[in-house]
Amino acid sequence: QVQLVESGGDLVQPGGSLRLSCVVSGSSFSIYAMGWYRQAPGKQRDLVASITNGGSATYADSVKGRFTISRDNAKNTVYLQMNSLKPEDTAVYYCNARRTLLPARNYWGQGTQVTVSS
Repeated sequence: QVQLVESGGDLVQPGGSLRLSCVVSGSSFSIYAMGWYRQAPGKQRDLVASITNGGSATYADSVKGRFTISRDNAKNTVYLQMNSLKPEDTAVYYCNARRTLLPARNYWGQGTQVTVSS
């Protein structure tokens, strides 16, 4: 199975920054589109940002201008740089990998907690 391991979650004050990392193992990283999702207790899991194999990024309106997704295929890693953090950014952040070749497959990491608290 493809394995995804997130790291970088922490407690941070409003206005602060964090950088999340997700390392993918078990398959060829370059064939996967990658994404970051987040889920707060009692809430649905929502897309935060995604990036295609070619590096084209998409962001949720709530994080545009503050978050940046990037990938390093040589390191099998996707990143989420989070700046100007707000309390409403508090959630468990999950890394997602979507296989772009058939058969289609989807994988999730275990999540990393981000808490923005004053």
